[in-house]
This record gives sequence, structure tokens and C-alpha cells, in this order.
Amino acid sequence: MLYNAYEMQRSLLSGASAWASVMAETLTNPANPMAALGLGQVMASALDVFSHAAMPRGKPSFDIETVTVDGVSHSVTEAIVQHRPFGNLLRFSHDGLPADAPKLLIVAPMSGHYATLLRGTVARMMERAVVYITDWADAKMVPLEAGRFDLDDYIDYLIGYLEFIGPNAHMLAVCQPSVPAYAATAIMGANKHPCRPLTLTMMGGPVDTREAPTSVNDVAVTRPLSWFEHHVIAQVPLHYPGAGRKVYPGFLQLAGFISMNLHSHMMSHWQMFKHLVEGDGDSADATKGFYEEYRSVCDMTSDFYLQTIEHVFQKHSLPKGEFVHRGKPIDLGAITDTALLAVEGERDDISGIGQTRAALTLAHNLPEANKRYLLAESVGHYGIFNGSKWRGKIAPVVEEWMARHASR
Repeated sequence: MLYNAYEMQRSLLSGASAWASVMAETLTNPANPMAALGLGQVMASALDVFSHAAMPRGKPSFDIETVTVDGVSHSVTEAIVQHRPFGNLLRFSHDGLPADAPKLLIVAPMSGHYATLLRGTVARMMERAVVYITDWADAKMVPLEAGRFDLDDYIDYLIGYLEFIGPNAHMLAVCQPSVPAYAATAIMGANKHPCRPLTLTMMGGPVDTREAPTSVNDVAVTRPLSWFEHHVIAQVPLHYPGAGRKVYPGFLQLAGFISMNLHSHMMSHWQMFKHLVEGDGDSADATKGFYEEYRSVCDMTSDFYLQTIEHVFQKHSLPKGEFVHRGKPIDLGAITDTALLAVEGERDDISGIGQTRAALTLAHNLPEANKRYLLAESVGHYGIFNGSKWRGKIAPVVEEWMARHASR
């Protein structure tokens, strides 16, 4: 019922958004006498804000056509190099890269947003590396016959992607996937897998959520697992390919994130309205661009979501040494030659300071020379992997770390 009610509301808002857009254009049309009046501009701006907020959104595209390196512009090639039911592997490269350019697997979060949320991460890192990224599927679009997808499958996918890329690759995990990427590295280390990553960079990841718990952690631990199963898990409606699959809907994830910072989101839209009234289209478009991506959401399978709540946030299975993969315990001490870089944001309100850094201590058999910690000053969660401080302060550290550990 929950999903069906949302679909009905989305359908109604879609029609309202279209009408609001038409009315906004009408009110600002030079042929309309009201366009010359201040009231017409105010009304049109309000309708424009509502139209943008209510319009339906699909999966965005990366749209990275060129990259500039040392003042020279290069054409970018994007390709799907491996297709799997719950996530494709994309590759980005450009004609200015040398034959021996490093290979980097960026692991995007499976947390309600598409991999395009990391567009800025990809664009910056592909300046000097061949970049691969996990393009996770919207669970409502995956037919039931494709089977289930849980934490074990997530780890298997990462190992499979690294095998496809081949030996001497690097891996970078942003937020939530820090845990399965860390686990996959330990599993591959224990097996001396030839494709185990040279380096693993974890950015704002909940490796040990007992450290500096945030409001996100509090929500996960104040309710039993059964509450999440009964209140936020829904069944995909009939008109989608994944009809009948149990999922944590993306619209609920988005509602949760917005409610955490409701005041700032309201102020952003108020500022957008004022920019439109003042005729400052560039500033309004910048806000619109952010929310185009932020409001583009997808579903994740209930198995993966509930296991993440249970093992990452409630039981702390990984830092306690109780995390298992396919029934076998994961030994973090097996990480002996994959260099680890932990990056945290000073103002991160999703993954608290110390949660990612804990990974360096847990890898107790890894030499200290192969560990590094970076606390990004005055940076929030999204600033870790996007924006000017990511491009100018954080990415160079990642590149230097990869270059220092270009071989075993």
C-alpha cells in the first residue's frame, strides 16, 4: 500500500508540476501584460520553484564529455564494460592518458541515489587514471527471476569487478560501500588473490559506527530490526519490471535525508525563489542542478538494506571481528599489502569523525607505512567527494597515495 500511495501522489504531482511550469512561462511571456508587473515575476518564480520540486525524475546521465589536464582538453569515452543484473561496471577514459595510467575502481554507494552522485569524483580522478565505477541498478527495475541481492552478493560483485579490471588496480569507496569494500579487500588478501587492490581509499565510511555516532546512527540503533522491516520495506508495484520484489524505496531514503536537514533545504528553495525574482538565473540554476541529482532516487533490495542496518549499525559486526561472508569469518588481519587511506570530513554529519579512521587500526597486520589518515578541514559529508575542496585538497592526496603504491 505504501508504494502504491506514493505512485498515486507522484502521478498527481507530475500533472501539477507540468501545469505550474506552463503557467510560469505564461506569466513571464513578453506578450502577457502581467509580465511587466512585479507581481507576475513573483508568481512565476513561485510556480517555477514548485514545478522543479514536484516534477518526476529518472536516472541521470554522467554527461562527462571532456576533461582538462594541464590546460589541454581531452575527449572522454564512457562505456559499459560489464553488465550484471544489479549493477553495471562503467569505464571512463580519455585520449590523453598514458598506456600505463593507473586503474581505479570507484565504488558508489547503494543508498538511494544513483552512481551519478559521484560525477564530480569521476571527473576529477579520470584526469590521470582510467576510472571504473559501480553503476548500481534500481532494484524496482530488476525482475524477480534475477534472484536476491544482499551484503554477500555486494562483496562478490566487487571482487568480480576487480577480477574484470585485472591486477594492480586501486579501489576507492565513498560512504556506505567502505564496509563491503574493506571486507572484499580482506577476503582477497586472505586468498592472495592476484587482483586484490594495490590501495583502498575509504571516504566518510561507517566502518565502526560506535565512534562519534551521528543522527543517522541513532535512528538505526534506537529501533529493532523488525521495526525497519515492517515500516520502511515495501513491495514493488505491478507496472515495474521488479514487481513483487521487496525493497527499501528511494523516496523514503530521500525523505529521511531531507528531514535531517529540513531547515537548510527550505532555505535553499527560498534562496532559489529570491534569485528567480531578482532575475539571477545562474544562481537559481546552480541550486536546481544540485536538486536534480539529489532528488533522483532509486530503490535498494530489502535483503541488502536490512543486513546493512543489522551488521553495520546495530551489531558492529566488522570491527568486532564477527562479520562473515558466505558463512566464513572475515579476517581483517589478512590485509597485509593493500595500502589503506581513510578520509573524513571535519563537518560530516552522516559518518562521524573516527568511524572511517577505525579501519586503519583494525588492519593490525598492515605496516604503518601503508596506512594514512586525512581529516579534511571545514568539509561536510558531500564535500569529501565533490566540490572545490575535493578537487583541490583531497583528490591530490588520493592520487599521491596511489602513485606511492603503484606496485607491491
